Amino acid sequence: MGIDDLVNKGKDFLEQNRDQISNTLSSEKAEGPSDKTLDAAAEFVKKVAPDSVDAKVDEVRNAADRRVGNE
Repeated sequence: MGIDDLVNKGKDFLEQNRDQISNTLSSEKAEGPSDKTLDAAAEFVKKVAPDSVDAKVDEVRNAADRRVGNE
């Protein structure tokens, strides 16, 4: 099985389960873990990137947060 096969299986899975995935991502259960993950990713980027991009990192983190969870 090559990488193309894996990608296609992932696409098929996403298409077949789109509604359930969407409902799960916008649930209250997703809010806490997603916040922790987004916070950790943002902090990592801020540590390795120049300080001049901190505001943009926060902007991207907040945009992603609006798409996952219920807050």
